[in-house]
Amino acid sequence: MFAYLVRRLFAVIVMLGVVVLVTLSIFFAIPKLTGTDVATLFVGKQADPASIEGIRQKLELDDPILVQFWHFVSGLFAGRDYTGGGTTEHCPAPCFGYSFRNEQLIWPVLTDRLPVTLSLVSGAAVLWLLGGVATGVVSALKRGTLWDRSAMTVALAGVSLPIYFTGLLSLAVFHYWLGWVDGEYTDFAEDPGAWFSGLIMPWITLAFLYAAMYARLTRATMLEVLGEDYIRTARAKGLREPVVIGKHAMRSTMTPVLTILGMDLGALIGGAILTESTFNLQGLGRAAVVAIGERDLPMILGVTLFTSTAVIVANLVVDLLYAVIDPRVRLS
Repeated sequence: MFAYLVRRLFAVIVMLGVVVLVTLSIFFAIPKLTGTDVATLFVGKQADPASIEGIRQKLELDDPILVQFWHFVSGLFAGRDYTGGGTTEHCPAPCFGYSFRNEQLIWPVLTDRLPVTLSLVSGAAVLWLLGGVATGVVSALKRGTLWDRSAMTVALAGVSLPIYFTGLLSLAVFHYWLGWVDGEYTDFAEDPGAWFSGLIMPWITLAFLYAAMYARLTRATMLEVLGEDYIRTARAKGLREPVVIGKHAMRSTMTPVLTILGMDLGALIGGAILTESTFNLQGLGRAAVVAIGERDLPMILGVTLFTSTAVIVANLVVDLLYAVIDPRVRLS
């Protein structure tokens, strides 16, 4: 297990380095190849040459991409200074960049928006895992019944309907028509009840799509597992049905579910962006949308790297859970 953990940690470090290098290349090297002046995007085409040159120096746009990569990585651990145009902006560690358009450090913005996105993503993940897996298991055990057909019909609708449609529909019904929830985000420390009430609609909206997919996946996997020889052997030995399902069948069923979960984490970030925009939640996704509209490249870069790191770390956790459930992974 320790050797498996070391291999995965090394792969995570390499992947994070590749993500930083590729992201820096996309935002700074590719515009240069296409003839776009990145500095002009910050100060505007009507700015004087001195302002454009100052931004170019602060962003080190004339340096090779590998030099920019080194400065960015070192800034994460030791901080860095942005000097140019007669002024110096200090960015303490961990330095994810400096937004010259809004004149603010990227890291405090990320940490300020993180609780909103973390609350949204974690709550939706719990709902979709519990709801999707439970629905899939019951449908497999009640194959061909009215419950099975109804659940799979709802699952098909959940897979087919986009997030922005279900989000607007839930706002119209539960907020404007019935008035059951206020739809406003409140910090958990201030009022847990208001925090839950403000996130229940975004949770359901984001979880509906993924719960539908996981219900179909769990049902198909459970049906396959129930036909295995060791399940028939367990029943022939006289084990009670809850033990057969809970201890033997569920363990094999959860293996592909966790595998898909690791791959879906990246898509979940995209779903969070749409959900935050629909419900006006001031999270990382909303910050990325605003930064794109303002052409704030350092902010886009910071959000991209931050969320990419979160996805990679989350995949590491899923891989470790996968190894716990299936011992064969530790031996491969």
